[in-house]
Amino acid sequence: MNLRPLHDRVIVKRLDQETKTASGLIIPDAAAEKPDQGEILAVGNGKVQENGQVRALEVKVGDRVLFGKYSGQAVKVDGQELLVMREEDIMAVLVS
Repeated sequence: MNLRPLHDRVIVKRLDQETKTASGLIIPDAAAEKPDQGEILAVGNGKVQENGQVRALEVKVGDRVLFGKYSGQAVKVDGQELLVMREEDIMAVLVS
């Protein structure tokens, strides 16, 4: 991937949404919502604070994260749809 985010931005790949409910019903693509989980593919250097110091990001490459449905800016790179978002748009890191 030839994409390196700047400052406090991250590159996220949406994870596939389940196409079947817990009870076994199949959800058609037209009715499915965009997934709100993703995997971090790249991170920027950090957020530049008012005093000029750089604060490192709390997320790292490979983290699975939760974010809002309308978070980030969609971009297409190498035929893959990715999201570019700020670290502050991430609500949580999934820990397993």
